[in-house]
Amino acid sequence: MDKDSLSALLFIREFLGFNEILVEREMADTVEKKLNELKEEVLKCKKCPLHQKKTNYVFGSGNPYARVMFVGEAPGADEDREGLPFVGRAGKLLTKLLKEIGLDRDRDVFIANVLKCRPPGNRDPLPSEIKACSPYLIRQIKIINPDILVALGRFAAYFLSGKDKIPLSKLRGRIMESVFGPKLLVTYHPAAILRNPGRMHEIKNDFRLLKKFLETEVGEGK
Repeated sequence: MDKDSLSALLFIREFLGFNEILVEREMADTVEKKLNELKEEVLKCKKCPLHQKKTNYVFGSGNPYARVMFVGEAPGADEDREGLPFVGRAGKLLTKLLKEIGLDRDRDVFIANVLKCRPPGNRDPLPSEIKACSPYLIRQIKIINPDILVALGRFAAYFLSGKDKIPLSKLRGRIMESVFGPKLLVTYHPAAILRNPGRMHEIKNDFRLLKKFLETEVGEGK
């Protein structure tokens, strides 16, 4: 490199912040690379018997740089068929709740589950299945590094809070610490709301609390 070219690069780095731009781009590439590498691992997983009857692994979807990460318990029939989280009736309700507080599910959040394969008949996850699969979720959380986790339903709530002896109704409605670093908001699974519409006002209050957290506790940007 000649002297003039070197001088030009030094000027750009010092006065235009080009060095910071390169660092940010490198960090972004690293996030996407790590997440894609993890997804490849999940797509080959045989750590528990659930992979034998699944149609698709459901890794997760959304913005890998999101400030908000939603976590459900496991894929259902629609999710298993499409390979994406929350695409059935519960997913449509989640999308609606997000829209009501000004969030877009593709642009503003990342959505995943504790389990990446559907339990037969949508039964509850077994402890052995959670033990086998949850390390993938933990790594997703570390890679994405959201400001806040939102637990949808009791299995996600217990796993993320570490408080499996407290009823979900006692965990929701407040911002707390998660066991993995980001803050945590616990709320009902959208499927539970579809079964019991009388709790709709509660989940809406939780989403308003999420909005308030993003506006006042964290501020603009990540």
